[in-house]
Amino acid sequence: MVESEQSDHYEVLQVSPRADHETIQRIFRHLAKRFHPDNTESGDPERFKGVMEAFRVLSHPNLRAKYDAEYEQVRELRWRIFDQETSVSDVSADRRIRDAALTLLYTARRNDPDRPGIGVVELERLLGCPEEHMKFHLWYLRENGWILRTESGAFAITASGVDRVLELGGPAKNGVPLLQAENGGNVAAHRNGSG
Repeated sequence: MVESEQSDHYEVLQVSPRADHETIQRIFRHLAKRFHPDNTESGDPERFKGVMEAFRVLSHPNLRAKYDAEYEQVRELRWRIFDQETSVSDVSADRRIRDAALTLLYTARRNDPDRPGIGVVELERLLGCPEEHMKFHLWYLRENGWILRTESGAFAITASGVDRVLELGGPAKNGVPLLQAENGGNVAAHRNGSG
């Protein structure tokens, strides 16, 4: 399984999981040059090591396919909000849906600023929340100016939405679930130790 405590190869290379081989190579060359230890202005041996490992995996078709299969499982687990016992009408659950949706949209824009949108079906899948229950939350986020609809019909975070995510403590860190179940089946926000 993709080690959740280790860095996300797509995040390290700052590319979308949908990036093609040529894009990965181009970004890799740029980042490798930037972080190479011999670069006196921006060299960073640790980041260079991470970039090299991410490229090693993502540039090899078989390694990438294996990584992608495991990455998807980890990603779904990390963003899963509800278990079967959670009440969808609970006010705190509503807040968690909105916060999680904003965080997903933040991550999508950060990973691919030119194509930052996520469709409602993908949001439904990642959040484990039916589309009917998400309509209210998407309306609320749009009315506050935190998200918008792209020309393709997907949802994308706005600059105000990015500010909102940062006010909430930023996106979940690798290995730290955005939400986790508490005793009794309730779900609790788990962002940087706050609830």
